[in-house]
Amino acid sequence: MKAIRFHAHGEVDVLRYEEVPDPEPQPGEVLVRVRGCALNHLDLFQRRGIPGITLPHVPGSDIAGEIVRSTVPSVDEGQRVMLQPGLSCGRCRACLSGNDNLCSSYDILGYRSEGGYAELVTAPAGNVIPLPDGVGFREAAAFPLTFLTAWHMLIARAMLRAGETVLVLAAGSGVGQAAIQVACLHGARVIATAGSEVKLARARELGAHEVINHYTQDIVEEVRRLTDRRGVDVVCEHVGEATWAAALKCLQRGGRLVTCGATTGPHVSIDLRHLFMKELSFLGSHMGTKGELLRAAALFFEGRLRPVVDQVFPLEAAAEAQKRLERKEHFGKIVLEPTP
Repeated sequence: MKAIRFHAHGEVDVLRYEEVPDPEPQPGEVLVRVRGCALNHLDLFQRRGIPGITLPHVPGSDIAGEIVRSTVPSVDEGQRVMLQPGLSCGRCRACLSGNDNLCSSYDILGYRSEGGYAELVTAPAGNVIPLPDGVGFREAAAFPLTFLTAWHMLIARAMLRAGETVLVLAAGSGVGQAAIQVACLHGARVIATAGSEVKLARARELGAHEVINHYTQDIVEEVRRLTDRRGVDVVCEHVGEATWAAALKCLQRGGRLVTCGATTGPHVSIDLRHLFMKELSFLGSHMGTKGELLRAAALFFEGRLRPVVDQVFPLEAAAEAQKRLERKEHFGKIVLEPTP
């Protein structure tokens, strides 16, 4: 099969489109013909160099396609599917209690395992989510990781309630566009930030009630103006160093900040007096449970959640696709498609 691999860490020129052996499904696994694989910032971090990766490596965590071979009777060959990106043991206390994202051996498809930048990929049969007729592979590939992340952040961790106000930073990102939709679906008022008028307009189309240009406007002052100086109940944060200080100032008393990433850097600071005097809550969030993904997927299949596909590239153009992600030119998810 053809796949994109990198044999060394570096810039996009380390990505190679090459022939590699077809993967073989082990007992309990399925072999999937990849019809779409969406990009994530994890792909960039891996390529640049993070621990735990064996080289050469095939990245790619968001995958949709067709079952080519199945080792379990409950999954039929030819079935159209998307894959739950989280990998867990299924036996530990966390898994058995439904908190599989807290499994001590938790992994993500395409992180330590080989991923979806390829024509074929293997995955546990338990990660298979059948696709209804009418749901396209591109949209299905654009859904799992970001919508699972946004759902877990807002519903499981921040426990968002109808009528609350949410600040969604970086609305053009995969998590950002998903968070706007999840928050609106649960009756929240959404204030979203983005870096261009085009992206701000797209955020409004997804349901954002108010928008802020984070390059030309002061986020804190705009949030205060839009909330009668109170601030927001919840900040959905995944940018890191660049937005951390402003995010804290946007919280009202008793507010919650939930974070799942640090794309601009992991090192932040806080004045502890603000933390305890305003009774703020800081919540870490990592991926989400399979049960949460199934609940979100049901809304996707009903058309109530709509993954945004920014642009589609052929698999061999993965370097160009990653450049677009790095330059922050996208709104929503960038998808790779192997040649049929």
